[in-house]
Amino acid sequence: MNKTDLVEKIAAGAGISKVDAKKALDATVAAIKDALIAGDKVSLVGFGTFAVNERPAREGINPATKAKITIAAKKVAKFKAGAELADALN
Repeated sequence: MNKTDLVEKIAAGAGISKVDAKKALDATVAAIKDALIAGDKVSLVGFGTFAVNERPAREGINPATKAKITIAAKKVAKFKAGAELADALN
């Protein structure tokens, strides 16, 4: 499912226009993104939790040259499915 398909499902499920559904989806994604940038967690009960995870710097190997390289530390977004979502999948 891509964004267009998701917008169509939201519009049909909520009984709103596709334009309004797209605005709602964009606002939701922006709010989650802003919260993660600020270092906050976003918990959606029954669905899951979005959080920021910090990965430390580490050593890696360039596969082309076999030379050792340092991979910089970085922050990544992670998602942990909630119990209801996990149960629905199994």
